[in-house]
Amino acid sequence: MAYSHYERLSAMDMSFLAMEDGRAHMHIASVAIFEAGPLRGPDGGLDFERIFAFIDARLHRIPRLRQRLAWVPGIGQPVWVDDADFNLRFHVRHTALPAPGDVRQLKRLAGRVLSQEFDRGKPLWEDWFVDGLEGDRFALISKVHHCMADGIAGLAIANMLVGPDSNYENGPGPQWIPRPAPGGSELLVDELWHRVKAPLSLLTSALRGRGGGTAGALPSVAGLRDIVGGGLGGSTTPLNVSIGPHRRFDWTRTSFDEVHEIGSSAGGTVNDVVLAVVAGALRPFLRRRGLSVDGLDLRVMIPVSVRADGDGEALGNRVSSLFVPLPLAERDPWKRLVRIVETTRDLKASGQSGAGDALGQLADLVPPWLLGPFFRRGSRATPANLVVTNVPGIRMPLYLLGARQLETYPVVPLISNQALGIALLSYDDGLFWGFNADWDVVPDLHELVEHVDVAFEELRDASRAREGAGSAGA
Repeated sequence: MAYSHYERLSAMDMSFLAMEDGRAHMHIASVAIFEAGPLRGPDGGLDFERIFAFIDARLHRIPRLRQRLAWVPGIGQPVWVDDADFNLRFHVRHTALPAPGDVRQLKRLAGRVLSQEFDRGKPLWEDWFVDGLEGDRFALISKVHHCMADGIAGLAIANMLVGPDSNYENGPGPQWIPRPAPGGSELLVDELWHRVKAPLSLLTSALRGRGGGTAGALPSVAGLRDIVGGGLGGSTTPLNVSIGPHRRFDWTRTSFDEVHEIGSSAGGTVNDVVLAVVAGALRPFLRRRGLSVDGLDLRVMIPVSVRADGDGEALGNRVSSLFVPLPLAERDPWKRLVRIVETTRDLKASGQSGAGDALGQLADLVPPWLLGPFFRRGSRATPANLVVTNVPGIRMPLYLLGARQLETYPVVPLISNQALGIALLSYDDGLFWGFNADWDVVPDLHELVEHVDVAFEELRDASRAREGAGSAGA
């Protein structure tokens, strides 16, 4: 039999294909801003051909970037195969902002790029290099379909082009020869055999454990109950309506060290501080829309990595969720943070994230033609009002061909009834916030960003006041 190659998508990977419907675009993304000086060409513009050659020489590090989707006939199971017609220039694009090239224009451009779904007949990623940003800078808008990667793996793809060495420049990469794709009959036989073996493999994996982290931990009964029953309750807000295909994107930045110090002083984490700030910002934002927040049951979904030791930055999705109620009724910023610290501590102890991972692995046993409708219905019945996700990044400066990366703002996709998603990424000395929203449902997105800035300042002041009071009483 002739050699052929393919890789199967997990049920969790497949879920992001199923949830995409022309309005809910299932790509993760980022907008990074670089200093442009080291990459200026003789004409004063960005030396795009140099960048293009650099990318071409590094693609072999992530073979998935040259793979496209194929489908098992009669079953509909998606698989990855090498794209024999791969053309890098389709995926790496060069554009420019008109004068004056301000940040507002870049945000609008990012929103338009985020509003476009991928062509599923090609590898599911794009890099847009944006010249002409004021302050002698350029931007890189990177998009990757969520079926390829979760936040951690997506960060690994985005960081393929950057590194800590400001002088690094690689030579030509190895020649790429696409591996033959299997025929339909081979895919069908392999898939049927997989479905015979999968239950035993899953049982063996659960009994032995996968070793390390959340992955491999047997879920608690309470955790399973919380996940399965999570769709009950919760309030509907003006942010939870049917969305359209168009996006707004906005951002802000806070000091990572300040956020970390505030969290530590409350016995919590960076994520706890983020949730407290989000709650503090949503309170006035929703009140301006005529909503009473005092009795509001508003929940955010927090993606939790369940990668085992050794999984590292492998592509695909290994993520579960925590559903966290936000205390919007609490007016005091410090008390709000303390309540969130207590809530997340209890949720982590409940086994909810392990239960979500277990259910994701069990879903691999279900035929794709049943999973697709299940995922689509489930995305419309989620117990969360919005997603808030925080991806740990690299805490040092990074460079692309000598150009320093100054800022990087992440993007989380919106599902069909969530008009707002918030993603955060730590980089260098900053914590970078990206706000993805439906264009029509959230026309006042920048006001929410301003509320986030104010809420953080209020929490920082409250934390400093407590420290000052403690020092005075010592």
